[in-house]
Amino acid sequence: MIAGNKIKLRRKRLADAPNDYAWHTDPKLAQLDAAPLPTISFSRYLADYASELHYPSPVRHRFAIETLEGDHIGNCTYYGIDETKGEAELGIMIGNRVYWDKGYGTDAVTTLVNHIFHQTKLNRIHLKTLNSNTRAQKCFKKCGFIPYGRLKKDGYNFLLMELHRKQWKKGQAEAREE
Repeated sequence: MIAGNKIKLRRKRLADAPNDYAWHTDPKLAQLDAAPLPTISFSRYLADYASELHYPSPVRHRFAIETLEGDHIGNCTYYGIDETKGEAELGIMIGNRVYWDKGYGTDAVTTLVNHIFHQTKLNRIHLKTLNSNTRAQKCFKKCGFIPYGRLKKDGYNFLLMELHRKQWKKGQAEAREE
């Protein structure tokens, strides 16, 4: 368990599958994630989900996002971990819309970034977000990410953002001085 100010990050568990399936099959959330809606049944999804939990990938670390009261409200991950390059990609989804625009996403990203830079040797975290997803861009900028490029892929336009360990350390030092 990794505690933030408003959230806790914990390992994924089988009991998360119903929420995750509902969020992955929500057209609005899929649109924000630039992902196609899954066409598999919940039972098939559950079997795949159980397999992923049992055989986790060494290049992806997934977390459930919970409120301090224990409500599962979303997920975050860092993946595509390349220890040679010292980098990974970050992803987040607050699936429960009741928690949108209330700082939960920002706290989850900040908590995950702090975990990554304290617990790994990675030096760069990067992400992509849809050009139209200004809510996510605002969140990532609050967390210290800076834009570095654009990407067109599968008919979508993305803003690329990154955060380097040195920038993060500088931001941590400045926060302590305030």
